[in-house]
Amino acid sequence: MTYEATVQFKFDSTFTYSGYGSSLEGDDFIPEEHFLITAPAADLNAKQYFKLFEKFMLCVGMTPESIRSGAMSLVFNDYVREEDQRKVCKEYELTMDEDLDEKFKEWVKRDEEWKRLKKGPMGTVLEDSANGVA
Repeated sequence: MTYEATVQFKFDSTFTYSGYGSSLEGDDFIPEEHFLITAPAADLNAKQYFKLFEKFMLCVGMTPESIRSGAMSLVFNDYVREEDQRKVCKEYELTMDEDLDEKFKEWVKRDEEWKRLKKGPMGTVLEDSANGVA
């Protein structure tokens, strides 16, 4: 038994020039547009579906910034469990705002440890052999 499936995104628009108060002239607009995006859907994964939908949204005039913002709002909203949000953060190496204070404390501690390790005998600063910088 074989399985075949397709998914389609369709966009149709028409524009009728009214002539009243519009600065549009005959060659400044396209009076009719039709987009049909078709893809085989039998084996698409979620990321491929998002790429397909991204192409469709670009065709209908969305900006890449608004598309990314919309995608992120699917993950980081009040209706998604924090545990699931943290899984995405870990996968993409992101830090949630709630964790920034702890990260900052880690950076300060690491910087202090580096300064301590860099000091040589009697408080002198050792030369960094990789850069030749003290």
